[in-house]
Amino acid sequence: MTKLVTTIFFCLLTVFSYGQDTIQQINTTRINSKDQQKKPYVILISADGFRYDYAEMYKATHLLALAKQGVTAEALIPSYPSITFPNHYSIVTGMYPAHHGLVGNGFYDKKVGRSYYYKGPTTTEAVWYGGTPLWVLAEQQQMLTASFYWVASEAPIQGILPTYYYHYNEKMAIADRIQKIKNWLLLSDEKRPHLITVYFPEVDKTGHKQGPDAPETERSVRLIDSAVYEMTKAVKSTGLNVNFIFLSDHGMTNVSHNIAIELPAIDTAKFITAFENSIINIYAKSASKGDIGALYNALKQGAYNYKVFLRSAVPESLRYDTKNDRYGRVGDIVLMPDHPYVFLPKSKKVDPGAHGYDPDKVKDMHATFMAWGPNIKKGLTIPTFRNVNVYPIVTKILGLKQTAKIDGADEVAKKIVSPPAP
Repeated sequence: MTKLVTTIFFCLLTVFSYGQDTIQQINTTRINSKDQQKKPYVILISADGFRYDYAEMYKATHLLALAKQGVTAEALIPSYPSITFPNHYSIVTGMYPAHHGLVGNGFYDKKVGRSYYYKGPTTTEAVWYGGTPLWVLAEQQQMLTASFYWVASEAPIQGILPTYYYHYNEKMAIADRIQKIKNWLLLSDEKRPHLITVYFPEVDKTGHKQGPDAPETERSVRLIDSAVYEMTKAVKSTGLNVNFIFLSDHGMTNVSHNIAIELPAIDTAKFITAFENSIINIYAKSASKGDIGALYNALKQGAYNYKVFLRSAVPESLRYDTKNDRYGRVGDIVLMPDHPYVFLPKSKKVDPGAHGYDPDKVKDMHATFMAWGPNIKKGLTIPTFRNVNVYPIVTKILGLKQTAKIDGADEVAKKIVSPPAP
């Protein structure tokens, strides 16, 4: 029965496609150094919105079995705000959002003089991305990398892109992506990537549209479960011993149509608004403290089921206040809905699933972390930890030297990474 279910789901992987293939981007001039050719391999997989309890809840049998061969965390705590782009970038930089610059899926930068938007061409511009992503660190040390759709992997950060990557396009079937990952691992020692980052959006999309408890979400979880299983089989066929890290950026919680908060009226002549269902950043076009103060007071008076903060007064625990805002991208005023309320523009429909809340207060925001492979300890369950600590895990496995100061620490890495065999 298990074999039949796996076969059915792999067929779905093939048809879960929206069109034709995209073109691989390659830097043909790079090679692994002799020392780096001897290093281990890591495939870092993110399943967007894969809540900490989904694997057990929806019986993701392959993932559960693979995790038993390695390490499982009780949960992975996202950084605030618990949304996709900030957290994917926190995972690969080891830094909190206000420290690396991606403070939302969309935001305004007064110094740059324009806005960043996660579905726009700004995603390929290096100016928005602080820190040193794992692939940049590796390439700087002459270790080749590859990426399938990870946040920021299409931007030349510090002038560096992954050696192999694809422009984001969901038109490529999952089965085709798996084959291309296998092809990367079949390259020569000089050309083979040692770090591969992979992103899957399916669970998050379904969780938003249907809610975390819906049968459609269960099917998406099973789809990713089978995708990871097929990927491990494909990788095993190469004869390489590869380490896998499977994680997510955030969880998902139920919301209801009767708990939506209509977007407050804001004078667009004076202010720019970066809107998300679970956070609103408001930026004054001029430096007028009077304008900011007047709007703040008006919003405070009308606040019902949401909080209003001046940037300087955002709770320090969120690391989203003036002191932490290294790039000046947090709004002059920040609005945060109480869980499980969401902000909603007028005449819009409420999706039954949402995220973005304070992960220290809303456990549904917690994400998944599993790891297995030759350099991962076996049969270990570890306590919940923050996602900025993933970075040192990867650098320790790959034997990379950390060159930049990060927010993460190496305590978790010391617990779960085994030294390479002599």
